Order: sequence, then structure tokens, then C-alpha cells
Amino acid sequence: MEALLDVHNLKVHFPIRKGLFSRTVGYVYAVNGVSFSLAKGETLGLVGESGCGKTTTGLAILRLIEPTEGRVAFAGRDIFQMTPSRLRSLKKQIQIIFQDPYSSLNPRMTVNQILSDPMEIHGMYPGPQRQQRVAYLLEKVGLSPEQGRRYPHEFSGGQRQRIGIARALALNPELIIGDEPVSALDVSIQAQIINLLIELQEEFCLSYIIIAHDLAVVEHICDRIGVMYLGKIVEMASYRRLYQDPHHPYTQALLSAIPVADPRKAPVRIVLKGDVPSPINPPGGCRFHPRCIKRMDGCDQAEPELKDIGGQHFVACYRH
Repeated sequence: MEALLDVHNLKVHFPIRKGLFSRTVGYVYAVNGVSFSLAKGETLGLVGESGCGKTTTGLAILRLIEPTEGRVAFAGRDIFQMTPSRLRSLKKQIQIIFQDPYSSLNPRMTVNQILSDPMEIHGMYPGPQRQQRVAYLLEKVGLSPEQGRRYPHEFSGGQRQRIGIARALALNPELIIGDEPVSALDVSIQAQIINLLIELQEEFCLSYIIIAHDLAVVEHICDRIGVMYLGKIVEMASYRRLYQDPHHPYTQALLSAIPVADPRKAPVRIVLKGDVPSPINPPGGCRFHPRCIKRMDGCDQAEPELKDIGGQHFVACYRH
């Protein structure tokens, strides 16, 4: 399939500054060599524990955070080499749904203003077409056009996230990055938002990158899933292969933590010992080896490469 987005060796290092002259004394290695591609109409999930770098990866793709190194090409054009004017034009095609529906909407603006502002900035839908577009978007996400006169505080969490989705759709994007779009919502509302995203993808031919820490959520929407640990992708495969035959010990531990309603079918829980190492001073070799129950001699010496073990199933582990 034709690649819409190609990410190669993406790195984001935040400097640590101390002293009177703010000298750099170290770095936080938030993202340290992430590579993947995304096809048109595909949904890719990035999952992992808090602090693994998945949100930073999404923000760096949008250049809301400036990358340290790497290349990100959208439709063959290198985003990191673009001038500000070209980047502004490109951002119509890449939008984001933020995690918190309570803080991501301006409380001083009505919903109509929130949705029409991006169109005004980019000079789209002039005159009465703009209000027609706002009404159309509200209906698409399950709200009525009359609710556009209200302010964000007059809506529930699920309704606010629907407004956030409508804002992401306002400029007719090709790619939407969802930064944990359902984590702040109740379970019943999560299902509604996921179903809405699937319906919108089919109707508007959208591509998604869904960032989440809940493997049970991404299973229902993603075509492929990449598992991140401490700034690296350690396993990537189609959702079926990943759930049925996980190979990396970290992925196996994450899947074992998913609650199962039937206690007779509940998997054996793999409890990881210790804490996630600091991204300021990550361990040598395989980054997961201090917590891995299957580590071998040599795991602490050299970092394993992400290799295809067959069927587009990529694993960074010396056991495979």
C-alpha cells in the first residue's frame, strides 16, 4: 500500500540545564530512534507505559515539538525541512485530537467559534459556507447545530471530545493523530467515541495514529500496533498477530494485564519487577533487560535491532 507517512529514526532529546549560565548537563532521551510507516486509510496504534515517548512522537510529527534528529515525510514531503509558510499549509492535512477534553477547548469561545477559527485562519469556507460547515461537522459527530451557541462548560466529557473531533475534521485532513482520545472518558463513552472514529474514517478516508496506554482500547480500532518502551519501538505487528502471538517479553506483560471478565479464561499475570529506568540515563544494551524475566547473557551488552520475524511482525529481542 502507498505510504502516507514515513517516520525514520526520529529522536527527541530535551536538554537539562543547570547553573547560573543554564549550561546543558545532560539530556532526557524521550524518543530515541523511532521508525515506522503509515499507509493511506490505515490506523496505527502506539502503546506503552506513561513516559515511554509515544505522545512526544506524535507531537514531533506535527512539529509541535521540534525533533533532535530524524526524518518525517508526509506524502513524500519532508516535514522537518519545510519553511514556516509551507508547514502552515501542510497542517491543514494533519490534525490532532488532544487527550483532555476539558482543557483542550477554549472556555471563552462558543463551539461555533472553536470550529470556525481554523477555517478563518486558513482562509477556507468563506461567508455563509463557514457556518454551514460548522453545522455539518456538529451533526457528523452526533451533536445538533443549535448546540454550537453554547460554551464548553455546558457539555459533558464525551460531548467535549466530540467537539474536539469535529475541530480536527474542520480542515478536511488526511491524517489525524489521537493522543489518548478516550482515556479521560467513562468506559461506556469510550465505546461511543471509538465507534465514531471508525465511522468517520470510513466516510472521509482518514488515516489515524492512535496513542494509548490501554491495549484493550486500540484492539478495536487499529490495523497495526507498535509497542514502545523507553523511547523505542520494541514490537510492531498487525493487531491480530500481536494479540494472538506476542513475542517481546514487555508486550507479553502488557497483554497479561488486560482484565478478562471470565476468571476461568484470565491469563497468568506477568508482574514486572522494579520501575521504568530514567530516560536521562537509560540502561545499556536492551533497554528492557533490567526488568525482563527472560533476559539472557548479552542482553545488557548491545541493543537489539527491530527485525522482521515473518509476516511483517517486527521484534527487537535477542530471543527472536
